[in-house]
Amino acid sequence: MSRRPAHEDAAHAALRRVRSEGRWQARHAGRIWRWALLIAVAVFVLLVAFGRPLANWFWNEPQVEQLLDRGDRALAAGRLSAPDGTGAREWYQAALALDSDRPQARTGLARTGRAALQQAAAALDAGDTAAAERALALARELQVPQRDADAVARRLRDHENNGAGIGALLGRAESALQAQRLDGSDDSALPLYQQVLERAPNNLRALEGREDALSDLLQQARTAAAKGDVVAAASRVRSARGFDPGHVDLPASEAALNAALEKRLDEGRRLLRRKRWDAAGESFQTVLAARPDDAGAQQGRQAAIEGLLVTTAREAADFRFDLAGQALQSARALGATERQLAAAKRSMTQARVAERALTAPAGPAGAVEPALGALLERFDDAQARGDILTPPGRSAYDALREMQALAPRDRRVRAAAVRLLPAAQQCVEDGLRENRVQAAGACLDAWETLSRSGPQADARQRLGQRWLAIGSERLGRGDVQFAQQALQQAAHWGIPASAAEYQALQQRLRDVDALR
Repeated sequence: MSRRPAHEDAAHAALRRVRSEGRWQARHAGRIWRWALLIAVAVFVLLVAFGRPLANWFWNEPQVEQLLDRGDRALAAGRLSAPDGTGAREWYQAALALDSDRPQARTGLARTGRAALQQAAAALDAGDTAAAERALALARELQVPQRDADAVARRLRDHENNGAGIGALLGRAESALQAQRLDGSDDSALPLYQQVLERAPNNLRALEGREDALSDLLQQARTAAAKGDVVAAASRVRSARGFDPGHVDLPASEAALNAALEKRLDEGRRLLRRKRWDAAGESFQTVLAARPDDAGAQQGRQAAIEGLLVTTAREAADFRFDLAGQALQSARALGATERQLAAAKRSMTQARVAERALTAPAGPAGAVEPALGALLERFDDAQARGDILTPPGRSAYDALREMQALAPRDRRVRAAAVRLLPAAQQCVEDGLRENRVQAAGACLDAWETLSRSGPQADARQRLGQRWLAIGSERLGRGDVQFAQQALQQAAHWGIPASAAEYQALQQRLRDVDALR
């Protein structure tokens, strides 16, 4: 058998491979077509079953978010519902219609309901019942808790029941305002407006009316202050502050009042320096009626009282009892203490005894001599003890007055008076040297009573300065009460309020009061 050539063998081999690959491709091509057909059927079924939800999801998601955002903005702006669909309720409901499972939409509707309740309460406070009813109806539609809605509904019923009363009060208040009956009685404008605001705190008519009434009241206060009527000005400022401590006109009105009060204080101090005690006391009393805690006015009034008491003793010693009684009555009106008044009355009684003794015929020498001898002995003992003016009833001065009443012409009585005068002067010097300012003051009073002449002015000046020095030292140790007394005594003994030492102590006392 003959062999085939090599190229024929290669050709046959290639043909066999082609045929083999063709059979493989034919066999696998059938499989591929079967899988492709199966996948196509599956895709078709999915599209039929889920095409609409998927399409809705892809298309509606941005729109729902936009509706929710608009609802949030409307809620923040307080626009809860609107006929044109731009309220928070309408936006949230539209979002819920597109996606009924969206929790943000349901939460937004709940928040809108709570906001509607708040709007209803605010409208009631402002007296707007119509707006309150609308807001309450919206809250009920949005299904707020029944208990909360019923609470607002009860307030609404109460407000409606009181509505007629509020209207009547407003009418009376506006009539009082027009007549300028601003305060001072229950039927005045400000108390009536206050009654309205207690029921409806945000009532616009009441708020505006009260503002107008307060402006008018404070204008009256400034006018009174300009005329010097500080009592009326203070009363109006105090009343306005009680109704509205933050009123815009209050600072200017208080400044005008303070300026008028300072002017009255300066006037009182000038009158003190001129020893016009009655007029000075009246000025200080006026300041205290407007500002009861004014330390300067209290000190000035005390100085005026002390000046009137000294005047009482002097006038009585000269037997001018009418003038002495007037001075005593003025001191009582300014608030002199019972102890001060008792001492002044005792001086007047002693002076009356002395006057009767001077005008009565002399009694038998035998009847006068024993009593006069006892009084002379009492006088000597008191002078030896240094009891020139005090204690009352046992002092040398009291014994001398009794001797003058008993035997004014007796040479021993006249000698006692001469002896007492230098003793009183020495008592003043001793008191100043030893810083016993109260004792020095009592002796100076006796000195001035016994003699109208002499260097009393210098002694008064030194005593006043000593009071200031001791008062300053005691204030440094925390004794505020003594420092206040020292300021009063300094003014009484003639130290002017413009003196540097006086002003320094006064300023320190003010600083201490400010720190309390």
